[in-house]
Amino acid sequence: MNAPILSRRLFLAASTAAGGGLMLAFDLEGEARAAGPATLSAYLKVSPGGKATIASKIPEVGQGMRTALPMIIAEELDVAWEDVVVEQALADTKVYGRQVAGGSMATTLEWDGMRRVGAAGRWMLIQAAAAKLNVPAAELTTEPGQVVHAASGRKLAYGELAQAAAAIAPPDPKTLALKDPKAFRIIGKSHVQTDTDAILTGKPLFGIDVRLPGMVYATFLKAPTYAAKVASADLAAAKAVKGVRDAFVVEGGTALDGLLPGVAVVAESWWAARRGRNALDVAWAEHPTSAQSTASLAAKAAEFAKAGPQRVARADGDVAAALKGAAKVVSAAYDYPFIAHAPLEPQNCTARVKDGKVEIWAPTQNPEPGRALVAKTLNVPPESVTIHLVRCGGGFGRRLINDYMVEAAFIASKVDAPVQLIWTREDDIQHDFYRPGGWHNFTAGLDAKGDLVAWRDHFVSFGEGETFVRSGGMNSTQFPAGAVANYQHEVSVMPLGIPTGPLRAPGNNAFGFVIQSFTDEVALAAKTDPVEFRRKLLGEPRLIGPEGQNDSFHTGRMRGVLDLVAEKSGWGRKLAKGRGLGVACHFSHLGYVAVVMEVSVAKGEVKVEKVWVAADVGRQIINPTGADHQVQGSILDAIGSTLRQKITFENGAAVESNFGDFPLLRMSETPPIEVHYLLSDNRPTGLGEPVLPPAPAALCNAIFAATGKRIRSLPVGDQLA
Repeated sequence: MNAPILSRRLFLAASTAAGGGLMLAFDLEGEARAAGPATLSAYLKVSPGGKATIASKIPEVGQGMRTALPMIIAEELDVAWEDVVVEQALADTKVYGRQVAGGSMATTLEWDGMRRVGAAGRWMLIQAAAAKLNVPAAELTTEPGQVVHAASGRKLAYGELAQAAAAIAPPDPKTLALKDPKAFRIIGKSHVQTDTDAILTGKPLFGIDVRLPGMVYATFLKAPTYAAKVASADLAAAKAVKGVRDAFVVEGGTALDGLLPGVAVVAESWWAARRGRNALDVAWAEHPTSAQSTASLAAKAAEFAKAGPQRVARADGDVAAALKGAAKVVSAAYDYPFIAHAPLEPQNCTARVKDGKVEIWAPTQNPEPGRALVAKTLNVPPESVTIHLVRCGGGFGRRLINDYMVEAAFIASKVDAPVQLIWTREDDIQHDFYRPGGWHNFTAGLDAKGDLVAWRDHFVSFGEGETFVRSGGMNSTQFPAGAVANYQHEVSVMPLGIPTGPLRAPGNNAFGFVIQSFTDEVALAAKTDPVEFRRKLLGEPRLIGPEGQNDSFHTGRMRGVLDLVAEKSGWGRKLAKGRGLGVACHFSHLGYVAVVMEVSVAKGEVKVEKVWVAADVGRQIINPTGADHQVQGSILDAIGSTLRQKITFENGAAVESNFGDFPLLRMSETPPIEVHYLLSDNRPTGLGEPVLPPAPAALCNAIFAATGKRIRSLPVGDQLA
């Protein structure tokens, strides 16, 4: 996750590759095209008319990076935002470095580099203007789209300078002076996301909208039990369906994130492919995972809870002694289910394989592992695989894993035409990489003053030995680690054959619920207001953990957002019967977030009346509108999953299959969400994930305040009936 530093070598290589003019500034013979745009870098070209085309390197999954990152470049370039055209870059790490939409890291890793891309373009334009005006570059400044010589009053438009600027050797980006944030014209101002018009008017935009000449469509049937092989398949009925071109068995392998066994059906339309698939008669081989079920996993977790942990991951002080001497001991067991990502656009990919070359149009969050997987599966060099980054209709971590990409590429390798693979909704929910369930067995000790003196968590998850399944681990730095003298984190794991993976705020989306809910229980036992208890626990402003480490926790920053959300929500005010306020705060993905929810409960039904959010993600909010959308989306995700969502398993297969039994939150259930940012003198960080973790606990704590019923097992479901 280290930031790809925009070195002079990389910048020069990128500029030379495009700016020698083959594609943009010059024609194939190397003669200048007066009407063509000039390439100033791999990220930037400026047309004679002054329009700046900026490449966005990060896949767009709805988090707004295709707007935010170009905004950063445009700001330092000093061009009017209305004169910017945004293009999606190809997947090419040799030019662009890290290209991953995940972990809320785009802002964190790209902030400085993107500023220097824009500043380098501005510097090159200034040098070109200095030569044309025959004045020292130091006498020149810029205003949007123009280089200005204040002494003579002369101005040159960027379009007039573009060709000359493209011929100038780029500077070392590290030497460039960047704008004072006080002078920002674009950053910090709200801008509509670049895709909004296309989305609202239904223009082709998403992976599922890709169309190629001669393209055919495919479906891919896999076993309900993950990685089970095809025992037998009668393909005749499928091949007889009108429009079906072919149906064939795919042997596949055992890696859950690779090409699995199944049956592909290829047709002239997706509906024909779907009808052909429905006509298949397939028998699946026995598989060990068929012995696993929700009930069996829960029973094993209960055994661990009684028997004690397999290992101790962290032990500060002497928890046993502190608990023995505590004035009050509080214990509670919490659990949460597997849940699916359920993006509105199901998994899909378009692929063309011809003459040893593979071309892919994929709504992926993480293209490079997909390239490697396709290359390995098809036995071609990675450089023979071209990936076009297509807008994702939601990702939430699901599209960090590229199983659908390799499926499309493999099917296309067997068909003499481009192939678009589209999963059904049932495929998407029943063959997800789920947020894994988990169990936490807490014990806390309070002294006579009500101060927390001991904290123990026996965490039960999935894995083998000290290796967790994907997204099944929990680090030992979760607060209140480091704030309690006697702290113990214990772990037990069990084997799992069900695919798991990162879901928005991986791990923390569950840890925020259990830790902050149990914190409320401890506050109640201490007879202390929940906000005041957290303030006391946070203590004096200080850094817990080594400086510079991503999991280091600053108590002062958390105290800041906690105080802000308490103020804005009117914490402590009296509410009518059946209403309650709940609070929670959590640190994840470098963001500090506190949430207060107000709920009403009537006849067992929960209604979220209003939500307040306070977030500290550094000194700068790039696009306030986009930021608000990320905060609101996280809250709505959290409300929906907390109230209703779970995936259960029988015979190793997912039971739930569509929105009827895995419901999403409805628009009519959306509460007002009031968002506040606490700017701090820290590097800007992301907002796509850190708001979600405290929200489930705030909701459940509010339910307790309204009803006296403590929710320790998600989803809430009918527990209040």
